[in-house]
Amino acid sequence: QVHLVESGGGLVQAGGSLRLSCTASGSKFSTIGMSWYRQAPGKQRELVAGITNGGSTNYLDSVKRRFTISIDNAKNTVYLEMNNLKPEDTAVYYCVLDGQNGPDPLRSWGQGTQVTVSS
Repeated sequence: QVHLVESGGGLVQAGGSLRLSCTASGSKFSTIGMSWYRQAPGKQRELVAGITNGGSTNYLDSVKRRFTISIDNAKNTVYLEMNNLKPEDTAVYYCVLDGQNGPDPLRSWGQGTQVTVSS
């Protein structure tokens, strides 16, 4: 069982910045990668950014050059630095861990943290 705890969401004006954090805890798991998804009201959940434990990253086109994902493998923590935020970035942001529990693959989701960007 892997438990993910997210923090750092909130209300910010357009052009502002926020930093999301997500820490994984539990036993008998190894991390392959972590990522951030978001879901805005009335829209489908979408992948915002992902990072492997080796540091390879990928981003949603609309957040490239504004968002930066990073990982601290020793702390099992992933971060999402969000700059130049826009109202369209408003959504619930979810942390996801992809890993292994022994021979079995696992995927765990956090509870979500609200990000609201006012215009």
